[in-house]
Amino acid sequence: MTAKGAAQFFAASSGAAAVPGHGGPPAQSKTPGELPGLADSSELAKQVAGVAAAQEGLTGARLWRLANGKLTIWEESGHLPPANEVLAEKALSSLPGAGDDNAHWIGALAAENQVFGVLEARGATALSEKTRSSLELLSRIAGVAMASADRRQAVEELSTIIEATKHLNSTLDLGHLINIILQLSSRLIGAERGTVFLLDRERDEIWSLAGLGLEEQQEIRLPTAKGIAGWVARHGETARLEEAYLDPRFEPEVDRRLGYQTRSLLCLPIHNKDGDVVGVLELLNKKGGTFSAIDEGALRPLSDQVALALENARLHRELLAKQRMERDLELARSIQRGLLPEHPPRLEGFEIGVAHAPSQMVGGDYYDFVMLDPHTLLAVIADVEGKGVASALVMANLQATLRALAAHLHALEHIVSSVNDMILADTRAQKYLSMFVGLLDRHRALHYINAGHVPPVVIRADGSTVALREGGMVVGVFPNVVYKRGYVQLAAGDVVAGYTDGITEAADPPGNEYGLERLVDAVRRQRAAPAQQIVENVLSEVDRFSRGGPHDDDRVILVLKVL
Repeated sequence: MTAKGAAQFFAASSGAAAVPGHGGPPAQSKTPGELPGLADSSELAKQVAGVAAAQEGLTGARLWRLANGKLTIWEESGHLPPANEVLAEKALSSLPGAGDDNAHWIGALAAENQVFGVLEARGATALSEKTRSSLELLSRIAGVAMASADRRQAVEELSTIIEATKHLNSTLDLGHLINIILQLSSRLIGAERGTVFLLDRERDEIWSLAGLGLEEQQEIRLPTAKGIAGWVARHGETARLEEAYLDPRFEPEVDRRLGYQTRSLLCLPIHNKDGDVVGVLELLNKKGGTFSAIDEGALRPLSDQVALALENARLHRELLAKQRMERDLELARSIQRGLLPEHPPRLEGFEIGVAHAPSQMVGGDYYDFVMLDPHTLLAVIADVEGKGVASALVMANLQATLRALAAHLHALEHIVSSVNDMILADTRAQKYLSMFVGLLDRHRALHYINAGHVPPVVIRADGSTVALREGGMVVGVFPNVVYKRGYVQLAAGDVVAGYTDGITEAADPPGNEYGLERLVDAVRRQRAAPAQQIVENVLSEVDRFSRGGPHDDDRVILVLKVL
């Protein structure tokens, strides 16, 4: 838009009174607009009604024309109930918004201290905040267009603006949305430059999300204690300056850095739906004059559009993140299902049971059995730090390494040290795991290494317990770790219970943990039952205990009964 066009289309005196709906109800002394150029006015009214009716959730829109103190129907679009002139007249002296119910919106068309008519719109159901904001923006733009001395120019300009506003509801690209809003803002009030700042509360500073007239690399970042935009962000109030350099709040350093000269300035806070300031909309250097109260009122619905754009973009990012997480978790579940044995092996003289209750987040709990010969079993239970695909891939590497090493009958110390080196090399200390490895033979001898895992418990036939703690630190943190082998001789009637911390740390709603004592007591009480029934009963008991509490970790329990 040219400076001349801006002056004609958006001209507004800095001393003009507030526009209806731009800070208060219109005064009764406002005069009807003369609306020269009837043909062009009708074309403009047709456009406004059509665009209004096309807004999300609407069934139709009606434009009323104010002439000689009376309202008459000017243009209609879509499906509407019968016209209510009394209701339309009320809109002349009230703020734009709800009509006779929450599916109805009505507001005056006004600018430059003149009222030209009323816009009303209706939906089949309650109108969304987004639709209400779009209607208010449209009514303000239409009012400014009707105030133009050059009606044909106004129709052309309104067409351009209306086309741009359509994109506000058709894209979730935040950068694109903000740039559209900045272009609308500058066209609507005739500004040279515009910037949208976001507030970073943690750093107590504002930074430029997008800027009209700025180079792409020219990011502006300022503490909120500096500059007009920072002041607006801190105080949540609008600032309008006729001479920027005369205001002590103004920070000239930005002008010097960008090679620009700010003269006049209009800066509005952007509030989220909770009323908190989340950013600032700033426009610089009004073409042909200084910013007016009318400009301020015209800009306010656009700041609301920025807030909606930010909120929609945030919700969209959250949706995409949730979808990515769900895909990640499903892949992790698939990997985990493929790694865990479906059934424990059969070993003469022993009975083995195992149960796994995955959490919604899919943790890194893992167990495996490797039969070295018909009478020798290598059993593993581990817990990989973290959740999701990354942890599942570590589990896959762990399984491959363990099986490759076990096939060559390496000593337990060598197996665990090799796993430590593999995890460290693959994850560079970004992932670690706790692990218990046990080697059981026909003589009921259990050799084991506990690498930082919650210690399994041997519950003797006489009820006494032995915790299997010997070993060393968790796997995958430091190189060249030395692990020490432990040994326990089992006897008929003994029960070995291995588990992950999802069992003992399961909590009830008040936060009390299930704990090792309850686990030992549950196994001791059920020792006469088959091993598989013991583990299933323990899982059921843990679930009953923690019902209503969080279940954000996998639960694995493995029981070995000596026959």
